[in-house]
Amino acid sequence: MKRNKQLQTLTKAEEEVMHIIWQLDKCLVKDIIEKLGDPDMPHSTISSVVRILEKKGFVDHKAYGKTYEYFPVIAKDEYAQHGVQSLMEKYFGGSPRKLVSFLVQSEDINLKELNDLMKTLDTPKKK
Repeated sequence: MKRNKQLQTLTKAEEEVMHIIWQLDKCLVKDIIEKLGDPDMPHSTISSVVRILEKKGFVDHKAYGKTYEYFPVIAKDEYAQHGVQSLMEKYFGGSPRKLVSFLVQSEDINLKELNDLMKTLDTPKKK
């Protein structure tokens, strides 16, 4: 699912729908509506959001007659990495050290979590 193309940022609504698509892996618009938990949500609204996600390159579809089954083409981890990288560049000058320092100083991460993170970073990645 890895792409070289620069990922676009999603709106809150697009991201909410995309999380459902990642969770379901393959789905119809009615499956997304069901997961949203709002039976009064217009089919056309969700269908429009999914088409935007497709245009942005996040999902694709397989047609079965008039029924479209959607599936992700961008992995959730890839989008998360893009989001963290974007956050670091916007607010921390692209520095992971400044980001972690900020989290520690704002007490969003405790010493045990930081130590666990350091151990994870020291462990070689398996490919």
